[in-house]
Formats: sequence, structure tokens, C-alpha cells
Amino acid sequence: MSGHRAPSLLLNDEQKMLSKTAHEFIRERAPAGRIRTFRDSEDQVGFSRELWNEMAELGWLGLQIPEEYDGLGLGFFDLCVVLEQSGRELMPEPFVSTLLLGTQALLLGGTEAQKKTLLPGIAAGETLVTVGYEEGGRHGDHSKVETVARESAGGFELSGEKIQVLDGHLADRIIVSAATSDADFTLFMVDPVQSGVTITRQNRIDGLNSAIVRLDRVSIGRDSIVGDLDGGAKLLRAVFDRASVGLAAQMLGGSEQAFADTIEYIKEREQFGVPIGSFQALQHRSVSVFTEIALTRSVVLAAARAIDEAPDDVPKLASLAKATASETFLHAAKEAIQMHGGIGVTDEHDIGFYIKRAQAAYMTFGTPSQHRQRWAELHGY
Repeated sequence: MSGHRAPSLLLNDEQKMLSKTAHEFIRERAPAGRIRTFRDSEDQVGFSRELWNEMAELGWLGLQIPEEYDGLGLGFFDLCVVLEQSGRELMPEPFVSTLLLGTQALLLGGTEAQKKTLLPGIAAGETLVTVGYEEGGRHGDHSKVETVARESAGGFELSGEKIQVLDGHLADRIIVSAATSDADFTLFMVDPVQSGVTITRQNRIDGLNSAIVRLDRVSIGRDSIVGDLDGGAKLLRAVFDRASVGLAAQMLGGSEQAFADTIEYIKEREQFGVPIGSFQALQHRSVSVFTEIALTRSVVLAAARAIDEAPDDVPKLASLAKATASETFLHAAKEAIQMHGGIGVTDEHDIGFYIKRAQAAYMTFGTPSQHRQRWAELHGY
């Protein structure tokens, strides 16, 4: 890391209160079992708009948004405090799509007009902005873009298809990547109601919501460019770094809750007249998960702090946090299933939702092996 001062991994008094309030609010109002309700009812939204608006009133959606755009003007670290708690209950609300993708793209590359138009609405819970970057057959490689933007008299015409666009079925704006030269691509702001835009809802096993977005000669002006023309790769990479850290905070929360639920279960479940938690083999496995979660917490908090205080360190720490949190969450979820036994694989028990979310998050914004390779390259290996 650059400099000589290690990042603080401690929450101040305000952040401790924020964490406590968020934990109590989410635990009471948004238990993980809601995912089953949204799925079985074939809910057309896929999350609670009422709850999203309540969190906006609490100021959580605008924590990182500057005050001039009606936010609280705090830091990404503060946002991660809430993200961790949202991850504990696997909330399907648009944290990743709007706060970690759309908002970060606007903060890093949006024009003043784009920020004034969209950020206040995001902070108020009224506007959803997502990013469409995934394309079929790319296997996580977002550097090559098949969607094209051809110059026209009024600006550009976009044609192509994006898959797995988080909350794309409800988004008020979708920022999409489109090739503008042989060397690079550009990010464009698209209004979903424009002529030529077709959106098809997708259902994911992890409880999040997504859509296929098809663009057929969609006409947009030059004022729709987010960031620089032919500068999309650099901007999207910076957005992914922030999104990876935020997602790692959610995975940390998911790991903690899956572990806590498992410990509670093995203390109560009896075999041979004693709690199974007294078995040494399960104790050893529990200690292993506990240790991994503690390490993950340190890495995630360091990465979140770097976004606010040490931007040069962000690429390295973002990859370290994403790789570590992905593996910890998957390990914690797998062990939770094993220690719950047969009931752990039934749909009636909530613990099964954690492994589904862990598997999806593992692949999102790059796998651990991809991030370890990037981390090594950034360190000169």
C-alpha cells in the first residue's frame, strides 16, 4: 500500500450507531425468508418499494451522495456499514444495481447535468439507475463489447443485447457499454422507454432481479455519454472496483448471519442425548469459518476505507476483498448446509438461500481466481 499509515479498521461512534440501527431495522423488517415470498407470488417488482423508500427517509441511500445532490455527503465506508447489514438478510432491494453500479458510474464519470438530474432521485428512493455490461458468451470478460454505437447526425445509434442487467425491468435509466472504436468502448445513458429498447424480465436463483435489455438502433444524443468517449473501459473498471468492495461488504454480512444461524442450530440440535455443537469435529469446522470471517472483515473494511482515503490503493484492495469475501461466503454457506443436515437442503429452511446468493456473488464482478491474478499483476508478479 502507498504511504505509511495503515487504514483504520474501527467504526467511530456514529458508524457504530448506524450499524446497530441498520441491523435492528433490517432484522425486523426484512428477514431472508422474504425471498421465498417474492418468488412464490411471482412479484412483478421483486423487492419492497415501501422498504426502499423508508431506507431513503433514514438517509441510507444518500450516505455517499454529496450534499449538493441532496445526499448526506459521507463516505463509501459509511455505505458499506449498511451494505453489510443488508447482506445479512440477503435483501433483494437494488443496493447493487443502483448504489454500487449506477451511482458510482455517475459519481466517477457523470456530467454535472446527469448528476443533478439523477442523484437527488436516487437519494430519495425515487430513481433507479443500473449498468448493463454483461453480454452472452463473454464469460466475465467485459473488455470486449459486441454492442455497438454508430455515429449519426444527432449523436449515436445503439444496437446490441445486454444480459443479467440487475433491476433492469424497473430502472429509470440504464448505463450501457457500447463499442465506439476498435480500441475501446463508451458508456451511454439510455432511457428504457425510448423507441428501440426492449426489456425482458429474468428470474435469478439468488433472489436478485435482472433483465435482458435489447437495443435496436436506439437514437441518443452526445449528452448521453457517461465519462469520456472511448474511455468506457477505464471508467467501468473503476466502477467495478467500488462495486466489488460493496458486494464484499454484503458477502461479509451474509457470512456472519449464516454462521450465527448455524451456531445457534448446533447448540440446540441433539444427537445421542447431547447437542451436536459439543462434537469436536463440528467445533473445529466452526472455528475455521469464524477465523475466515474475521480475516474477511479486516480486508473489506480496509478496502472500503481506501476508497475514501487512499484511491491509489483501491484496485489492489478491491481485488483482495472480492476474492477473500467470495471464498469466505461460499465456505460459510456450504458449512451451514452441512451442519444443518437434511433440513438445510429443504426449501422451507432459509439457510439454503445463503448458498444460492454465495454462488451468484462468487461470479459477480470477477471470480476469486481472476481477482487473485489481478492482485498479483498489480504487485508486479
